[in-house]
Order: sequence, then C-alpha cells, then structure tokens
Amino acid sequence: MPRRTIGIVDYGVGNQASVWRALHQLGYRCRVSSDPAKLDETDILFLPGVGSFPAAMEQLHAHDLVGYLKQAAHGGKPFVGLCLGMQLLAERSHEHGLTAGLGLIPGEVVPFDGGGWHIGWNAIERIGDDPLFAACDGMAMYFNHSFIFRAPREYQVYAARTDAVFPVGVRRGNLVGMQFHPEKSQEAGRALLRSLVEGLCR
Repeated sequence: MPRRTIGIVDYGVGNQASVWRALHQLGYRCRVSSDPAKLDETDILFLPGVGSFPAAMEQLHAHDLVGYLKQAAHGGKPFVGLCLGMQLLAERSHEHGLTAGLGLIPGEVVPFDGGGWHIGWNAIERIGDDPLFAACDGMAMYFNHSFIFRAPREYQVYAARTDAVFPVGVRRGNLVGMQFHPEKSQEAGRALLRSLVEGLCR
C-alpha cells in the first residue's frame, strides 16, 4: 500500500494540529500549508475548522484559497471537510446572517434543533450502502457544534440521533464532509480516517 501524503489546509481557523497528529499516527505524511502549489502535491486534502462560518470564509478569502479549493474539488482531488470544514462545503450558512460557502455540495447550514449545542459522544448511523462508510456504522464519535449541514438526502451518508435525526456525514463523489471530529474520536475516529484516505485515494 503506498504511503499517502495528506494536505491539511491552513487558513488561520481550525484545529490543524490535532488533525495532523491523528493522521501522522496512522503513518501518513502530512503537510500543513496555505500554499496551493504545496497542497497540489498531496494525494488528498483535509479542511479542518472550528469557530464561526463567516469568520472561516473570511479567512479562506484572505488566504486566496477559495478559488483553489473549488478548482481542486472540481478537478477530482479527494477532499474531506471536518466539523466546520464540512459546513464550508455547503452553498450558504445562516450563522450570524447569510454567508456564501464554497458551494461544493448542495444544501445550507442552519442552527441545531432548538438553537442549542450538541457536545459529546453520539453514535452515527450509515445512510445508504456506500461501502466507504460501512466500517464505522453504529460507532460513537465526538461532536461539538451548534449548526448542522442540511444537505439533500442523496448526499447524506451518516446521521445521528438526539431528540431528532440529523445528517452528520455527506458525500458527493470525491468530496466528503463529517460534522463530528474523527481526530478526537479515538479508535473509531482513526478507523474512519484511514477508510477515508484509502477509499478516496484509490
């Protein structure tokens, strides 16, 4: 099995260090960068994110990364968004007003039901029969968010249940988003990260 090189997008908003650590522990080469030329040399992109949607989009624009990320995604490069990074794949967000996203997967980001926070461990349930997501079906992952990505059903690959059922994983071809933090989800999260890298890089 070839040793993959991971490009972790550095745009001043995110938990790049913890994502780097988790992927490095799995044996992958990791490159944290905001330079499109350096990111282009990698096998797969990871877009982490913490904080607010508007601030993250502002920083992506400030680092001149919006055009590159769209070009890479449309060109077929494997691309994974984590937590806020998943939400940035959407067309728009209603957090602190209306903000345009990367527009790579249809749908919009809206407040979590009841306007509260979803923090802690929650089992995820696979939607559909995509084999890429089979291994972690039913496993508990770590969440920390107050907004969710409402994508059309055809793009949903994982859901979680609290008082309601809501999507926590999406896929559109080479693009994948996970609302939870696999890098903080211990063995289950590491298994999913490996599955994503190896499955998307085939």
